[in-house]
Amino acid sequence: MSKKLLITEKPSVAMEFAKALKITTNRKNGYLESENWIITWCVGHLVTMSYPEKYDEKLKLWRLETLPFIPEEWKYEIIPAVQNQFNIVKELMQREDIEEIYNAGDSGREGEYIQRLVFMMAKPNPKAKMKRVWIDSQTEEEITRGIREAKDLSEYDSLSDSAYLRAKEDYLIGINFSRLLSIIYGRKLAQSIHEDRASISVGRVMTCVLGMIVQREREIRNFVKTKYYKIVGEFGQENASFKAEWKVNEKSKMYESSKLYNETGFKKEEDAKGFITSLTGKQATITELKKSKQKENAPLLFNLAEIQNECTKRFKIKPDETLEIIQNLYEKKLVTYPRTDARVLSTAVAKEISKNLNGIARGFKDEEIQTYIKKMVDEKYATNLIKTKYVNDSKITDHYAITPTGQGYENYNQLPNLQKEIYKVIVKRFLAIFYPPAEYNKIQVTVNIEDETFYCSGKVCIKQGFLEILKPKSTEKEKSVETENSENDKNKKEENKKQEDNNLEILKTLKKGQKIEVKNFEIKDAETSPPTRYNSGSIILAMENAGKLIEEEELREQIKGAGIGTSATRAEIMKKLEKIQYIEINGKTQIITPTDKGERIYDIVFRSMPDMLNPKLTASWEKGLDMVAKKEIKPEEFMVKLKNYIHTKFDKLVVKM
Repeated sequence: MSKKLLITEKPSVAMEFAKALKITTNRKNGYLESENWIITWCVGHLVTMSYPEKYDEKLKLWRLETLPFIPEEWKYEIIPAVQNQFNIVKELMQREDIEEIYNAGDSGREGEYIQRLVFMMAKPNPKAKMKRVWIDSQTEEEITRGIREAKDLSEYDSLSDSAYLRAKEDYLIGINFSRLLSIIYGRKLAQSIHEDRASISVGRVMTCVLGMIVQREREIRNFVKTKYYKIVGEFGQENASFKAEWKVNEKSKMYESSKLYNETGFKKEEDAKGFITSLTGKQATITELKKSKQKENAPLLFNLAEIQNECTKRFKIKPDETLEIIQNLYEKKLVTYPRTDARVLSTAVAKEISKNLNGIARGFKDEEIQTYIKKMVDEKYATNLIKTKYVNDSKITDHYAITPTGQGYENYNQLPNLQKEIYKVIVKRFLAIFYPPAEYNKIQVTVNIEDETFYCSGKVCIKQGFLEILKPKSTEKEKSVETENSENDKNKKEENKKQEDNNLEILKTLKKGQKIEVKNFEIKDAETSPPTRYNSGSIILAMENAGKLIEEEELREQIKGAGIGTSATRAEIMKKLEKIQYIEINGKTQIITPTDKGERIYDIVFRSMPDMLNPKLTASWEKGLDMVAKKEIKPEEFMVKLKNYIHTKFDKLVVKM
């Protein structure tokens, strides 16, 4: 009797597929088998690319005459630690009774690559039909849909091509330029860091990220604070007053004056005092009064970069830990696929979104969340998202945003507290999109004294809307990392909030054209601030948005949406940079700083091949891989460009020796 073989990425996922297919047969050695189905699994990567010495033993030595190394025929090998599982998968794939083989690997480029390597090395039964299961969550409903609607494997060939090329590119750039730079500069580097020997590790993505971190650190180090002086006027009648800041305009006597540091302040305190003297005793008039109501909608849903950044801010954890937690929530059926770049839903998913809401309402026994759900029901909030900013098919490639499935609550109570907290963050962001916008009353006032203008605004929230869910609340873990400074910041914010509310009440009484009393002028010291260091969350967002750092407008538009690395790889890049001691990440604050070694590596790369530090190069390669996946260019075209790049760089660097 013929059977169907299904291959997942790991054993735990295989168990979920078995449940969905109602397979209760006892587990065998490395697989499950029933009357109709066999389910087996990889354990992550089973196959890897061979090192140069497997092509030729002489290539084990790093010598200039053997570079660049670009094989014509690529070699791959089974990873020794997982040889047994590969043999099991291979034997099953070659069985004569297998009529269909389902690739049920992780639904992304890396997942495709893992399975295609296995298929390539295992040489499955040629009579078997090859199919691809593509799912957005691990709920039984989604798994059965994925199997039912599985497409021919060939429909994912372009994604596979992109995955192979990404691996080849990283391999060729990493091996060739790490060896070349080590040969040229390794001895000097070792002397400078007081080590016997030193190698230089570079990579397509890794080196660019190191560049971002070092450049930011040097901006901070070289930053010189500049003090300047602002003018603040106090205006009003009787006991009611408000403060407004002066700003230069075209009619001002200070327009384009060399005494100004910027449009709001003077370089010298004495010039600011002289300016105040010139206004003393003059009449003030309200020349503009704008009253408006503002609406603010809930933010878009989480993609992986956003949730990694959020978790770094809230819980002070690294991006790889966040990914590991959300991957676990995904495997526990609680959330949808984590390695996504999208922050919106597809139209098809939006039409069925009430299932997710109903599941949360029935299954998530959390008092706070149930209060939000009850209000949605009581207030009859709309759940049709189709014509909102939260649904956009054009902004989705492989997967939509991370959302709660409304299922898996049988697994929730066994989760560690941090995982529960992170799940709750995802649920709250999801529920917020169904809540009405926050609404504000805002008043903007312009005060004129002989063509010198002072500006003031007041703003107060009159309807919380989605802020009822997303207003900041410290968790126990967040509280434990608060510092005295953050407490001071909190107090300052509260004072500013009170001032805004008071201002609004006073400003409400004003009228355009009204003459008002000048009660006082004061000089307010101000100073420029250095840029802030990246933390392990903000660097992930910076990597995702690196395309925006490209100066040339035409190229920036051309590679729009292409960042450094992918959602699946960015956390690993940071982990590697820390492991090879190019950067340090503070365990409590998650602030990133480069090491002395990292800065010296940066200098070497900057002198020899500076484009490796520029997001333009990395983002353009990423765009090229995306174009291969979308069949906009052929894989051969990408490979030709890659080889040309390597040869051109080598020629220039070798000449410099």
